[in-house]
Amino acid sequence: MRTRPLPGLLLAAVFTAAFAVSAAEMNPDRRAAILAPATDFTAPEQWEDLSGGTATNRSRFDQDAYSQPSASLSFAGRSDFAVGNGIFRRLWVSSPSSTASADGLGPLYNARACQRCHLKDGRGHPPGPDDTSAVSMFLRLSVPPATEAERLLLASGRASVIPEPTYGGQLQDLSAPGVPAEGRMVVRYRARPVRFDDGTVVELRAPEYGVADLAWGPLHADAMLSPRVTPPMIGLGLLEAVDPKDILALADPDDRDGDGISGRPNRAWSKAENRLMLGRFGWKAGNPTIADQAAGAMAGDIGISSPLAPDPWGDCTGRQAACRDAPHGAGPGEVEASADMMRMVNFYSRHLAVPARRDAGDPEVLAGKRLFYGAGCIACHTPKLATRRDWPDRALAGQLIWPYTDMLLHDMGEGLADNRPEGQANGREWRTAPLWGIGLTATVNDHTFFLHDGRARNLEEAILWHGGEAAPSQARYRAMSAEDRARLIRFLESL
Repeated sequence: MRTRPLPGLLLAAVFTAAFAVSAAEMNPDRRAAILAPATDFTAPEQWEDLSGGTATNRSRFDQDAYSQPSASLSFAGRSDFAVGNGIFRRLWVSSPSSTASADGLGPLYNARACQRCHLKDGRGHPPGPDDTSAVSMFLRLSVPPATEAERLLLASGRASVIPEPTYGGQLQDLSAPGVPAEGRMVVRYRARPVRFDDGTVVELRAPEYGVADLAWGPLHADAMLSPRVTPPMIGLGLLEAVDPKDILALADPDDRDGDGISGRPNRAWSKAENRLMLGRFGWKAGNPTIADQAAGAMAGDIGISSPLAPDPWGDCTGRQAACRDAPHGAGPGEVEASADMMRMVNFYSRHLAVPARRDAGDPEVLAGKRLFYGAGCIACHTPKLATRRDWPDRALAGQLIWPYTDMLLHDMGEGLADNRPEGQANGREWRTAPLWGIGLTATVNDHTFFLHDGRARNLEEAILWHGGEAAPSQARYRAMSAEDRARLIRFLESL
């Protein structure tokens, strides 16, 4: 039986395959021309709708839009993706339990499953006024180095922060029976008005964070707190496959070109590779690989041990004896999430497809694209990148992708500062968040909370919080007419 082909996808395969074959050898000027930002806004660019190259999800734009496998996966790859999905959704249970394969939750944790934070593989949100738990958002904790050994540890890159001595690297608000939860995050908002040049006033909400009901005594006097909502999972494998040289080529730490943008790379120690590497993942680019990111989340968010994070008590510190002594789900020399399980979780995480663009050729979308580019937003939100031709995962190799990120750190101003360094990122710097798929946030997650702590209730508020290096772009947005502002938002909603 002959099946009908998908012309757009097949043509894209030809294009991206040609790009993959020739990317390493092609004339540098030709490659630069392919990756250069658009200057013509009368029509979409070729292949612009395929945000993730041939891996793009072109079939689902509903609540499952972020949960689709890379379209370039083989049949065997789709089987591994399904197994990884099952582990990603697994509800872990406290020890001891008759369910050995899901035994070992906690003793301290923020969620019982990866999917509980990354709901529908999407974006987390801050707790509402009636929420008793902040699932999908938590507080990172750390303290400044106090000893020469701690300073040397940070300088070596072997650690990116010094954990708070009692409560560890993050505040866990849930716990197994017999172990008290650490405490709970408290969020208060105050109004912050912003005026557009046309006189329109928008009230932003400025958050203030604290902790309550601490079970193990007070926090360290110099404790630093940083709120984090869970980011979407889409496109991670493609970002991992971008050559570090391409990312570093976008850095300009001393602003030598004088454009006011001085992106810097973060570097982090990879337990998976046992070396210092370019940071790519997390709000401050604090993790270099998906394997490192997943192992850290398993340990910190769920309290599950794995080969890269083998402590069975997760984030419990030496000052939390009841937590360290609680039952766990691994025998001597074992871990709760085996190497095979983590391999499947990592495979799943690498192959969550980016949705295709919608309405890329709509005149209002094209007008918004011109305004977005003209406002200077692409100085950080780099539209196009290419994945490595020699990347071992052939489903992701040699792709032209449209993530709208440079994966670098940028000073975002005092308004967004968390005043908590992480690796080489200071307290005012954040990694440029990818924008691909952002227009489907409401469809997938039934909310439109953005930025690292969800303070922005819509895309416009997210823009208005941009300061520091992004302040000129924010000012250009405020100077636009209401019609042009709507066009720019319409463009973002098409991504």
